[in-house]
Amino acid sequence: MREGWKRIQEAFKAKWNFPNCCGAIDGKHCQIKRPDNSCSEFYNYKGTYSIILFALVDADYWFVFNEVGSNGRVNDGAMFRNSTLNSAMENNLLIWPDNSVIIGDDAFPLRNTLMKPYSKVNLTLKQKIFNYRLSRARRVSENVFGILGQRFHTPSRPIELKVSTIDLVIRSACCLRNWLRMTSSSYISMGCVDYEDLDTGTFHEGHWRAERNLGLAPVKNIDSNNYSTSAAHLQDQYAVATQSYRN
Repeated sequence: MREGWKRIQEAFKAKWNFPNCCGAIDGKHCQIKRPDNSCSEFYNYKGTYSIILFALVDADYWFVFNEVGSNGRVNDGAMFRNSTLNSAMENNLLIWPDNSVIIGDDAFPLRNTLMKPYSKVNLTLKQKIFNYRLSRARRVSENVFGILGQRFHTPSRPIELKVSTIDLVIRSACCLRNWLRMTSSSYISMGCVDYEDLDTGTFHEGHWRAERNLGLAPVKNIDSNNYSTSAAHLQDQYAVATQSYRN
């Protein structure tokens, strides 16, 4: 297990210039038909009904962990806080190498084991570079969700199944996506995911971004602004560490 995490960390460092990273997290709303007798339980901020897919993704576009079933009213902070991944992290069950972290966008809470971008307005050059490195590494999760929505979901209407069945369908799609990633050399092709021309600094969006209705909406942040002094100090240490990379 520890060796597997080390391989993920090495890939994040080599490909995305972010050290000690065990994965990027994200969550998306999967639109569903209103469950019977659900009242507002699954009603989300976009005015639809949904359940949430939450996942940890590695540097090579693989689902390392996924969890389905949180109702649509949940925000990023609560979704992560209530996840089995967070429980395993808090109880030291993941057998991570020392000083390991995961990364997320600004919607997630800053912790000693979870790095996010600096969110203040007047950033130093060091902080801007850190945000760039983290954003670049975190895009793997955006791309995995984008490809999943493009290839396995029908966005024209909500999923009309029982919630328990929807959970199984979404989990199955995640497993099938990993299997295709493993067995098909062309599954992730040039232009399929975001990429950056390092010679010119030009960012190119993956083809999936052209489809504006993938049936997967971002989870909204509500309560993730509290953090410890030690987590802020660690963020500053990472900001220093990421300065040394050329690209």
